[in-house]
Amino acid sequence: MLSFIKKIFVTRPVPRQKPEYYNIICPYCFHKFKPEEVVFRATHTRDDDDEFMERIDENLSKWRKRFKADEVYMEAVIDPVTIPDENRIYSEKVLVGVVDRYGEVTRRRLCPECHNVLPVSAGKVPSNIISVIGASQVGKSVFIASLVHTLQNKTAVNFDASCIAMTPEVGNRFNNRFIRPIFENNTMIATTSVNEQMDPYIFEFKFKDDNKETLTLVFFDVAGEGMTSREYLEIQAEHIKNSSGIMFLVDPLQIRSIRDKIHLKLGTEEQNEFSSKYDEPTMVISGLYENFIAHQPNSRTNIPTAVVLTKSDMLHYLKEEDSDYIQPNSNVFRNVVHKEYLNNIEFENINGEIGRFLQKVDQSFKSAVDVYFTNKAYFAVSALGSNPKNTELSGVVSPIRVDEPFIWLLNQLGYIDRRDT
Repeated sequence: MLSFIKKIFVTRPVPRQKPEYYNIICPYCFHKFKPEEVVFRATHTRDDDDEFMERIDENLSKWRKRFKADEVYMEAVIDPVTIPDENRIYSEKVLVGVVDRYGEVTRRRLCPECHNVLPVSAGKVPSNIISVIGASQVGKSVFIASLVHTLQNKTAVNFDASCIAMTPEVGNRFNNRFIRPIFENNTMIATTSVNEQMDPYIFEFKFKDDNKETLTLVFFDVAGEGMTSREYLEIQAEHIKNSSGIMFLVDPLQIRSIRDKIHLKLGTEEQNEFSSKYDEPTMVISGLYENFIAHQPNSRTNIPTAVVLTKSDMLHYLKEEDSDYIQPNSNVFRNVVHKEYLNNIEFENINGEIGRFLQKVDQSFKSAVDVYFTNKAYFAVSALGSNPKNTELSGVVSPIRVDEPFIWLLNQLGYIDRRDT
């Protein structure tokens, strides 16, 4: 009877009336604009028409220059203001195509600022940029790989949804970069370079329930070594500022007091070399503050932020009965499956435990998070389930609680319920 009453009085997200269109945030340069402001890439070239000749795309080349990439020759860009109304193609009141003066149809919509190709659903559904940030060596690439693999194979099923790459090209690029090395070859992936071209990984998370809006998820694998670099963050601050949610990853080995207590099965020399590569997590907040947070109202951000302690399997080295750090029966070591809704009891357990843990081991970092992030929660995940040895993975990859921060963000964005049962 009590559980029945709880279900009656459970707090659910207030249904939102769907607008005629959504403003588009370009997943490449983060320029924000209305769907009517898109431009189109022609599907053909003509040597007898200057406007349709192949040429250097100045806008796209300027964007590529940030990553030291070459100029590119492309088909012409068509501004829809030059197209008669009868030759414009709409879907759900969103401009999705035009017929040029040669009768050729193009649906290749571009950002008017950088001329990168937009997702096919842009303007029809909200664009949710999920920023995964953290210092070098924290495991962002591995976390993104494990998260998306879990979303596609488990989480989506648990929430009556589907998670697919927006295009075959994105799917192939993601699989080659992340999935095959880890889940098929049992090897680690290369660290992201600050000079690497920042092409986003775009996925669609679509619910069977038509009353729930589809999410366009845009993930960035941001180079960790750039998170304490002013020049790098000046470029990346725009996508963080326009994020719907942030996952702030913290490695236990970034915390000096923990490094002294965790004894990895490495030689002394290797261990010292390994530890010296880490930036303190407060340095990442300093970089974010200078390039992003300081420019927000009251010098704080209200973007939902999941503070995620990664590599939680390493905390086995700390567990002790009556420990001030981690006890053997800790929530950290127990995988939890959220189905249909965010289990509030499980969430509060891990949120409280990791918040208290960080308060003990790195009070300055915890205090900085509490001051500068007004909407945050604490999590612990293991993207692999065990620590790799010399870039090789042993046994089956078994992530622990890896999708929990994302599920919390779904709740914060109003897509799923949060219940105590």
